[in-house]
Amino acid sequence: MMKPVPEATSLRRAPVQRRSAERLTRILDACADLLDEVGYDDLSTRAVAQRAGVPIGSVYRFFGNKRQMADALAQRNLERFTERVTERLKTAGAGGWRTAMDAVLDEYLAMKRTAPGFSLVDFGNQIPVGSRHAEPNHRVADRLTEMLSGYIDREPDEDLRRTFLIAVETADTLVHLAFRVAPDGDEKIIEEARELLRAYLSRVLD
Repeated sequence: MMKPVPEATSLRRAPVQRRSAERLTRILDACADLLDEVGYDDLSTRAVAQRAGVPIGSVYRFFGNKRQMADALAQRNLERFTERVTERLKTAGAGGWRTAMDAVLDEYLAMKRTAPGFSLVDFGNQIPVGSRHAEPNHRVADRLTEMLSGYIDREPDEDLRRTFLIAVETADTLVHLAFRVAPDGDEKIIEEARELLRAYLSRVLD
């Protein structure tokens, strides 16, 4: 059974019927594939429509431009990432923030390596891709606060949000560096990132 696409803030109109939701899924899948093939600058709504096998009007029914489409893909990525981390922590059982940190970083790396379009837009903090004035990862930090506060037995307050925002920004920068150095992510840089995060979170959360 197909999972419904979560409603993204960039959608002009949320899908109501199953057929409309399936069409939106095809559009976002096509967008992700084309991002990997041609990059963000050469991405176009017309090319996405052709790849998805839908009329161009169907794309514009949901999105006014390619940035809104990429942002909806980023929102879907965040939903899928959340599901993956949640499932991993269910099987891991109790383990505290170290287990949670490994789950978050490992699932992020897995999506970076395998999810179409993820290497460019991930959770949308750098849309348009390459922007020098990228938004911080507030959306990701907020989601992690919601998801992990109970698991690590901490209040989901502003202190925890700030801690996760710093950790996410640090991980984001170093993981991007690792993938610039090597196509699948330089393992030594990734391990240095993991140690840095452990040291920071140990000081704040222990």
